[in-house]
Amino acid sequence: MSLADRPLPKPMPETRHYWEGAREGRLVLQSCQDCTTAYFPPRPFCPHCGSRAVKTFDASGRGRLYSFIINHLPAPGYDGPFIVAAVELEEGPRMMANIVDCPADPAALAIDMPLEVTFERRTDEITVPQFRPVRGDAR
Repeated sequence: MSLADRPLPKPMPETRHYWEGAREGRLVLQSCQDCTTAYFPPRPFCPHCGSRAVKTFDASGRGRLYSFIINHLPAPGYDGPFIVAAVELEEGPRMMANIVDCPADPAALAIDMPLEVTFERRTDEITVPQFRPVRGDAR
């Protein structure tokens, strides 16, 4: 299946900064100016303390594999097998993403393996952050 067959997210006003950043090749997170917590997914208030004093910032794009599954069944826009993962970002939050540029084989994956963001352009407007093993670290 092609990238054109994959589902497209629907950006909302509170997530616009995230999708604009992804389109520009940047992973944009939010942090609270009161308690300094970085968080994901985007929202207009801090999930830790409830403050609305939040700001956006460019994340490093580095993280570690927290958990994963290898899906062997086809899904809209995806032929099996493919990797669905929880990635713990260097800044602290976790996010779901696919692992790309890596065999969908448990022998190629290890919990805590270093990952880096890469971007999958699906349309002129929508680019989706994905992760891949840090170059030179693929197993």
